[in-house]
Order: sequence, then C-alpha cells, then structure tokens
Amino acid sequence: MVRSSGRRRVRWAAVVLVGTVVLAGCGGRPAPEPAGPGGITEVNCGLPVSVPGPPQRVYALYQPAAEAVHALGLSDRLVGTSYHGAPVLPQHAEAQARVPNLPDLPSREALLATDPDFVLAGFNNAFATGGSESISTRGDLGRLGIATWITAPLCPTQDGLSDEAIDPARVSMDTVYDDLRGLGRLFAVPDRADAVVADLQRRVADVAGRVAGRPAPRVAILLNDDDGSYRVASGIDFGTQVLAMAGARNAFGDLTERRHVAVSKEELAARDPDVILTSTCCDPATIGPDGAADVARIRADPALSGTRAVQEGRVFPFLFEDRAAGVRAPYAAEQVAGLVHPR
Repeated sequence: MVRSSGRRRVRWAAVVLVGTVVLAGCGGRPAPEPAGPGGITEVNCGLPVSVPGPPQRVYALYQPAAEAVHALGLSDRLVGTSYHGAPVLPQHAEAQARVPNLPDLPSREALLATDPDFVLAGFNNAFATGGSESISTRGDLGRLGIATWITAPLCPTQDGLSDEAIDPARVSMDTVYDDLRGLGRLFAVPDRADAVVADLQRRVADVAGRVAGRPAPRVAILLNDDDGSYRVASGIDFGTQVLAMAGARNAFGDLTERRHVAVSKEELAARDPDVILTSTCCDPATIGPDGAADVARIRADPALSGTRAVQEGRVFPFLFEDRAAGVRAPYAAEQVAGLVHPR
C-alpha cells in the first residue's frame, strides 16, 4: 500500500506473540487439493483460486478488502481486518465495529493464528517479497491450504511482485466489477455481488450525468512526505480512475512506473494543475477535515505559489482511502465531482 506520510503506529506485539505460539503448535494447514464436487475455482491475478466450499474464515488485509467483504454481506465471516486509513463506509460501520482490527498489517504468524481459510488483500504489498509491508507470498499461503485474493486492479504480473508490475489495462472499474462477481461466486453469493455491482454502476452513471459536457480540469493528487518533498498518484493509481469518473484528468497520468512517483517541486509547478488534492492518511479515525494541515502546507510552499490551483484556492483535502480500487471508488468520485465541478 505504502503510507502517504511517515506517521507510524505501534503494532500489536502481543497478538504477534500469540500467533507464533499457535503456529508452532498447529503446524499449518495441509496443502490445498483441487476443488472437488461442490467446490469452485476462480482465477485472480492469473492464479487459480480453488475452494472446496464457500470460505468461512476470512481475513481482510487493508481497508478496500474489508469493505468488499462487508458489501457482499459476509461480515460474519471476518476473523480479522487490518490497516484502515479512514472510517469504513457508513453503512458498514456497525458490522466493522464487531471485527478485530489491527492498525498495521499482522505478521505472518499473527495472521495464521486467526486460522483463516481465505485471505483477501486490498493492495498487493502484503504478498510482495522484500517490501516493508510483506507478510507472505500467495504461493506460501496456498501451501498451507489458505486461498488468497488480491483486489484485481492491483494485480501484479507475478506472485511476489508489487506496484512495478501492475498491468495498466486492468486499472478500471470494469475490473472492480469482475472482481466482485468472482468473489460472489466463490462465496456462493452471486446475486448479492450482482446487486453491489449494479449499485456501483448506477452511482458511476449518476456522476457521469452531472459532469457531462463540462471541461475536465487537470488534477494532481499529492502525497506530502515528512521531509518536505512530494509524491504524486500516477496513471496506474486508481485515483486516476476516480478522477476520470468525476470528469477530471490526472495531471500526472502519463507516469506509470509505480502508483506513487516522487516528483520535484519544479515539475509540479511546470505541470501547473488546476486542482490539487491531498492524500491524507492513515488511521481508522481519519476524516476529510484532517487534511487541513496538508492543504496548508501545500498552499504555503513557495515553490507552488504560482500554480493555478494555489492561486485560485483550489487545494482540497482528500483521503488516501478514497482513491483505492474497490466499492468505495464511486462514492469518492461523487465527492471529487463536487470539488472540481462546483454547481
């Protein structure tokens, strides 16, 4: 996922210790067998995902995964969630409050201590080898009998890779819809998945109708780093899709090497965005007004003082979670449309 600032939180070390003890005693699950009678196999990020029946013990890594599980009506199957950068969508708040949630990703041992039969990741970092947030690879968990899934617009081209291997062609709402339908089949709730997709499609269409025929402003989504530098959300970041749904364009959409790209202040000034959005993060209680400090810093930066966005007062707080791929994206597009196309 990669945090948008250097603010850190303390990992729940006690949970990790318990996980280590339990893992030592259980020895892990047996290797998975192909789905037999009553089972099903779906393909996610090029890998077969086979389950003998609807998974019953689901761990959701990152907020987009948790919100997908809630949206599919499977909240009672969650054995744990982790790493939320904002409150979940209001309609899922009550269900989420009943689920154990860690502020950071669990260790591999702590994850296994929850005895999941399915792990859903809202970002690819958790399964990327060598990354600061890496827990395990999908192959490793598969050998323990645990099925895994990555939110499909973040699919790497190979297990163990991360943002550098995202296929730009997969970064779309159509991929989100296909993802939800695939999960709906795995969990034997296809009708619920279809209903969720239909609601998201309706929201996207409503926003499109609001902004139809209006000029598309150029928007930069900035991540304020603690050393005073900036990174931007690139073309393969799902924020680009949120902007497009809202009738705007990513001023850095041509960059595709990673989701977050470091750029100089000179480059930011040269691109002269019409609007700047922050990428405020990372706590389950973070809400829009918490981005005021990020906005103030951008407005006070002499290097950006000549940009159209700063001069016209069009620097707005925006949450990291609101540019994530998943069920939240159309809601975020509604919000962005109101910012970049005020009535």
